[in-house]
Amino acid sequence: MKAVVLAGGKGTRLRPLTDNKPKGMVEVNDKPILTHCFEQLADLGADELVVVVGYLKEKIIEYYGDEFQGVPITYAHQREQKGLAHALITVEEHIDDDFMLMLGDNIFNANLADVVNRQQEQRADAAFLVEEVPWDEAGRYGVCDTNKYGEITDVIEKPEEPPSNLVMTGFYTFTPEIFHACHLVQPSNRGEYEISEAIDLLIRSGRTIDAIKIDGWRMDIGYPEDRDEAEERLTQAAEVQ
Repeated sequence: MKAVVLAGGKGTRLRPLTDNKPKGMVEVNDKPILTHCFEQLADLGADELVVVVGYLKEKIIEYYGDEFQGVPITYAHQREQKGLAHALITVEEHIDDDFMLMLGDNIFNANLADVVNRQQEQRADAAFLVEEVPWDEAGRYGVCDTNKYGEITDVIEKPEEPPSNLVMTGFYTFTPEIFHACHLVQPSNRGEYEISEAIDLLIRSGRTIDAIKIDGWRMDIGYPEDRDEAEERLTQAAEVQ
């Protein structure tokens, strides 16, 4: 599988850490968040990294060049940050088969291989790593409903009244069908093209999307304190090993 990494955001909530660098280049345990992402994707067998860049993109391109640990890197340019579905469309020309998608501002210590295996073995149209969060935090994420078979039946982006506390984590596998759905998405109330809306279109068209519950943890590095907590967790994980 190819692996798509979305790394075009400004990371305004991470300031001052992002005053002179993109969010993906903020260091966690002395290496950029993107390095953590690339290492895990390489371990999962990614045969190409397709990286969406935007804000201060030259910092990423100069740092990584055209390969990471022998895995070639292709860059796609998102000139305006208009949401995740908009970012995903920028890589469409580079993808012709099932692929992994990782948000480039997340740190994972979790069962990512389970998601990839489900996609390959079940030939699902998509598979997502999901987790349960406190109810009062669910509204910060894309919230999922599932049926008794563990298939996702509904996704709502940052709802005011979440229907569940099961949320998407930022690691997915898709077939190329997702691109057609992204082209059909209309801007949300936030003025963005939401990936949750594209996913909902897949569901309504009868596509099967499997939810894989997280075994481990992940950190969405949205604020400076998230970076600090991720460093503590990674240090503790290294000590256990």
